[in-house]
Amino acid sequence: MTIQAALFDFSGTLFRLEHPELESNGDLLRALTAPVGIADGMDPELVDAWHRRDLDPDIHRWVHVRVLDDALVPDAEAFYDQLLHPDSWQPYPDTRAALEHLADVPVAVVSNIGWDIRAVFERHGLTHLVDEFVLSYEEGVIKPDPKIFTTACERLGVDPRNAVMVGDSAEADGGAEALGCSFRLVNPVPTSDRPNALLDVARTIPV
Repeated sequence: MTIQAALFDFSGTLFRLEHPELESNGDLLRALTAPVGIADGMDPELVDAWHRRDLDPDIHRWVHVRVLDDALVPDAEAFYDQLLHPDSWQPYPDTRAALEHLADVPVAVVSNIGWDIRAVFERHGLTHLVDEFVLSYEEGVIKPDPKIFTTACERLGVDPRNAVMVGDSAEADGGAEALGCSFRLVNPVPTSDRPNALLDVARTIPV
């Protein structure tokens, strides 16, 4: 079957949050970038906000600053701002090549996120390779809810059964399969450890 559109996750798929202080604290990095679930041992009063963090920028900031404070990160507010800065997000080595390989089909980035990631793509000169950004905080729905994938496919003008979703979470991104989308899984390892997984996946997509 020919694929008529490609959907990509953002964090851990096309880009990775890479900051020196986080690289030395793997538990904190996983907590800040987990697509679903909550951090082990989280203060119970934060749990509800954590579940809703990708639906509201104000909640996203508040709960992340609290998590950073609890992790004893100095000046958590300023550190949070650093984490949202485009320079803190690095593309995987083959992100551009994979998107260029799929240039003949429309592409959407579908992300559980509480802030505008378009500046990250602009910073790295990749905006022109993405047709739609479907972001949870703008849409009011988070993966794996099928509604967010439906929205992406509608905006790209394709039947979900003719689309593929590429992401690093079988639970969150794999939710696209409920609509009949194909799904490809990649590993959210450091960018230096994953030089060509995205391009390999792109080459398996029949367009």
